[in-house]
Amino acid sequence: MSLKQNLGGRIPLSDPAKLSENQKSLYRAINEDFVPWAEASGFVAKLDDGRLIGPFNVVLESPEVGAAFLQLQSAEEKMTSLSKRVRQVVILTIGSAWKAPYELYAHSAVARTAGLPDETIHALVRGDLATGLSDEEALAQRLTKQLAFERNVSQELFNQATTVFGARGIVDMLVLAGCYDIVCSLLNTFAVPVPEG
Repeated sequence: MSLKQNLGGRIPLSDPAKLSENQKSLYRAINEDFVPWAEASGFVAKLDDGRLIGPFNVVLESPEVGAAFLQLQSAEEKMTSLSKRVRQVVILTIGSAWKAPYELYAHSAVARTAGLPDETIHALVRGDLATGLSDEEALAQRLTKQLAFERNVSQELFNQATTVFGARGIVDMLVLAGCYDIVCSLLNTFAVPVPEG
């Protein structure tokens, strides 16, 4: 994909040839780990000229913190007790709370690769209680939605989640939700758009 719109939002896209050493190191890590994942999932994270888009361009502005944050995200994904589908339910629920266009675009694609049906994905993006979810997935959506909108979780919902996911699963879910709160805050603050087409 080539640059046809201002995909950096409120900042320009960083030119790979003009990065500092720390930015180059982060750029290489994103290019090796995250760009292939994006391509396999069906969303755009890098343009034909090598410029990164989405949150990947934004984190280049603070490469040391950006690198640490991406390491946390990688660790969460590799070590989580949550299924791929539950993870995407949580991520899309957070994205719907933030109304973050790029995050919803990217993770709708990822959710499809995880096996969620389109009608379920559309409901999650709108913030509706989705059909087509397993009981575990629906519980994850309810817990994440309540936390995102009410900033608390009821005792009843906590008890249900503890029975299904255990304390570890709840912690894993909250760390995942927190990571995507950060992603969405970066995307919305920098007004990062969805690529055209």
